Amino acid sequence: MLKNELEISLKDWLNILIIGLLFGFFQSLIFYFLNDSLQNSSTIIFSVSTAFFISIFAYILIGFSNSILLPKIPKKLWTFFSLIFSFLSGFLGFILSYFIFLKTDSNIIILIKNFWFFLAIVVGFLSLLIALILHRFVFLKNKQNKIEKEIIESKLKSLENELNPHFLFNALNSVSELIFIDKNKAENAVLQLSKFLRNAINNRSLVSVEDEILMVQTYINIENIRFDDKIILHIKDLENIKDRQIPKFSIQLLVENAIKHGFKGKDLNIYIEFEKSCINVSNDGAKIDFIEFKTGLKNLQNRLRLLNIGDLSFKTTSKNISFSINLKE
Repeated sequence: MLKNELEISLKDWLNILIIGLLFGFFQSLIFYFLNDSLQNSSTIIFSVSTAFFISIFAYILIGFSNSILLPKIPKKLWTFFSLIFSFLSGFLGFILSYFIFLKTDSNIIILIKNFWFFLAIVVGFLSLLIALILHRFVFLKNKQNKIEKEIIESKLKSLENELNPHFLFNALNSVSELIFIDKNKAENAVLQLSKFLRNAINNRSLVSVEDEILMVQTYINIENIRFDDKIILHIKDLENIKDRQIPKFSIQLLVENAIKHGFKGKDLNIYIEFEKSCINVSNDGAKIDFIEFKTGLKNLQNRLRLLNIGDLSFKTTSKNISFSINLKE
């Protein structure tokens, strides 16, 4: 089992150990019913112990080969050495168990005493065959996980490609309006937009809350060029959650939504409040009577779910509507 080509997680090793113990137990049942002299608890203990030691040797030897040996030898030899170590796991596991129980003079030890070495070789080959089956199982499981991960990444990229033009077109529309009103403001807006895009254009789907807030502040600077500093941002308790990872453009999208639907010609206060596992965005602008998840909000909801981070919700108050990004603990 090659860690360089296929990851063997701790959960996989625990599954292998459980399978080994069950294999040892069923093996003891075969001995138990084949021979009357083996119908005692020592037969079960010996068989289960053998399976346990085989699993331990497999963990040690395969771990050694993955981390130390395989990186130093040609890749074409990996399978050969992995099979050797799988055989040794069964061979050494049986021998260790045999010599531990040798002093007990239990019936099963007396029965195999004359051909224990031959049995150790047989168990070694059985371990090799089981290792091949487990290798295939783990390989297929990891391949399936990789396919699922690629599908999720593909969907995320599709959503991000849908969102980036959505923001960019809005920003360019703001700049185009300023060109005829105030060229200096238009130039400043282009510089702010350039700064925003430099931070935003990367391959990461997740950013820290702190980095997202920096992008939001740059975005507000861009909008305030058009709105004469009437957009006022209030940030509360950022320290509570600043290192948490969230989808890129998530808070920015909610702030953009607040400006689009809340601004009514006078100062618009936007409040971003952070709790341990929640980000709330609200404003004191125009009250919205009906909420519909269109491109932006639906996009954010889908990305939160695909990344298995949380979900998006909203709450209507007497003054306005607040949106919340609810993060999983």
